[in-house]
Amino acid sequence: MSSEATRRDFLKTAAVAGAALAAGTASQAAAAALPRVTIAGQTIPRMIVGCNQIGGWSHMCRNMTLAMTDYFTLDRTIEYLQRCEGLGLDVWLTYWDQKPLTALRTLWERGSKLRTYFLGNLDAQGKLSRDVLEYQPLWYIHHGNVTDTLFRAGKHEKVHDFLKKVHDELGLPAGISAHNPDCIKYAEDHGWEADLYQCCLYQVTRPHAEVRAKLGAAPLGEIFLDTDREAMLQVIGQVKKPCLAFKILAAGRLCDSDDSVEEAFEYAFSRIKPSDAVIVGMWPKFKDEVAQNLAFLRKYGQVR
Repeated sequence: MSSEATRRDFLKTAAVAGAALAAGTASQAAAAALPRVTIAGQTIPRMIVGCNQIGGWSHMCRNMTLAMTDYFTLDRTIEYLQRCEGLGLDVWLTYWDQKPLTALRTLWERGSKLRTYFLGNLDAQGKLSRDVLEYQPLWYIHHGNVTDTLFRAGKHEKVHDFLKKVHDELGLPAGISAHNPDCIKYAEDHGWEADLYQCCLYQVTRPHAEVRAKLGAAPLGEIFLDTDREAMLQVIGQVKKPCLAFKILAAGRLCDSDDSVEEAFEYAFSRIKPSDAVIVGMWPKFKDEVAQNLAFLRKYGQVR
């Protein structure tokens, strides 16, 4: 090989290495610039990446669900999460299924440091699965839909048992997710061993019969009431434990304009505690929602 060819190869290798170093430095700078909080011993960005769009829970209609799952193939899911992590969003609320778990393993094999956690509950025999430990979750949180259902049936102690078993059997921080603010308030008032709460700003699990009894009619599909946001935010402000607020955009209902998205971010961050964070799912098919939400996180999520 000629000296000139050797020189070209050297310069090419150096350029690639330099680009990789620059990218890594840029990612570290991006991560450092994001507002962060410490919850249950883990310092995290003040915005967690949600998973509803990846899993196809549109909270809208069947065709929207199909469009989301059609977009988020395994490869695109990996690409999306890689970009989120590169911009500093390195915590992902994962669901238990083949696609997300494969995506996680693939990313980790490539050197990713993406962190995750799961929602779960006790099985019919009151037992807790240990499978989640394979993915080293930050914490384990009782599933919100199940929480609401158990409380409504007067079986709230099963949620309490979940907390105790996560601590005793898995050695993980434990939390409670709920859509009904009364569930969160009850757990806090009774001194349950929750390390954190995950709080939906809209009580989408409210039975239609309950609304019909009050209003004489009920909407078709899931129920999003404008008064729900205020009710949950009041509880978030009252409880001492850190909270993760989710559905701050009302499952897309506050996404009709950039202004309404910004207003939702501003209002959520103005009302949650300095120790709290938000969870936001994104679907970058039509616009760069990741960049937009990061801008609002930096603008409104600074802990003052």
